[in-house]
Amino acid sequence: MDADALTAARREEWARLDELGRRRRLDGRQADELVTRYRAASADLAELKTSAGRTREGDYLSTLLSRARLRLTGTQDNVLRQIPRFFVLQLPAALYRLRYTTLVIAALFVVVAALVATWVAGDPVALAAMGSAAQLEHYAENEFTQYYSENPAAVFAGTVWTNNAWIAAQCVMFGITGLWPVMVLMQNAIGVGTAAAVLFAHGRGDVFLLYIAPHGLLELTSIFVAGAAGLHIFWAWVAPGARGRGEALAAAGRSLATVAIGLVFALALSGLIEGFVTAQPWPWALKIGIGAAALAAFLAYMLLLGRRAQRRGETGDLTEYESGTPRLVAG
Repeated sequence: MDADALTAARREEWARLDELGRRRRLDGRQADELVTRYRAASADLAELKTSAGRTREGDYLSTLLSRARLRLTGTQDNVLRQIPRFFVLQLPAALYRLRYTTLVIAALFVVVAALVATWVAGDPVALAAMGSAAQLEHYAENEFTQYYSENPAAVFAGTVWTNNAWIAAQCVMFGITGLWPVMVLMQNAIGVGTAAAVLFAHGRGDVFLLYIAPHGLLELTSIFVAGAAGLHIFWAWVAPGARGRGEALAAAGRSLATVAIGLVFALALSGLIEGFVTAQPWPWALKIGIGAAALAAFLAYMLLLGRRAQRRGETGDLTEYESGTPRLVAG
């Protein structure tokens, strides 16, 4: 067929395709019409290329079809739009899902740490197994507090930040095992309990609490959240529900991996507090107040902003365009 003749015969149809492809919003009827005209124009382009090869009319029609195809399939959001969505919707929604598990983990952590501290501090044999009397006294009197000031504040803050962020990431990444988050949490609870035992046994329990509280409030809460995320991923594998095991695991992994990213920022803040606040000769009320304010800000973000994001239908997962259309299941 002659290209000019085909163009003359289809000009109005192509113009309508161009109009629909440029519209910002389409109702159901218009979307159906766009699909129909897209198919017809695709057939026209195939006929043009078969009969006349590459032509100006064919290039024009290819442009119309490309625009219509993008209109039908959608496009990925600009990165500058994805960043606000991540921090305002995805991350708080993912954190909000973990609120009850985080609370249970926090309670169990305190119980384990308290039991370890009580046992070690009250059992001379257990206490002696941790070192000689001189070593333990040196730890309680000097080493425990010097730990927070023996290095430059910026270096110390960066070190504890990267270490804690790596621990949190491991809890999420290896959460599918079900064992790794539990092991990390138990190790930290026992570590806190034994340190407390040594200081309490030497009459310096107040020093332990005062040095742990400023940064520990946010730092430990972040680790609890990371452990909760890992266990949720494990549970998605154990009990996938109506979805396939792989699909449930993929959805949980995508939505809760955002937690590991978000905790990098929370742990950066706790690292700054540990490096620049904990060892300062300021009133303890001020230092603990700074730590409490940081924790309050995190909890407000997690609970208040998270609840609002959840009410908007967010789960922390990627958009359908980014993750692919989910498979529908009954029930």
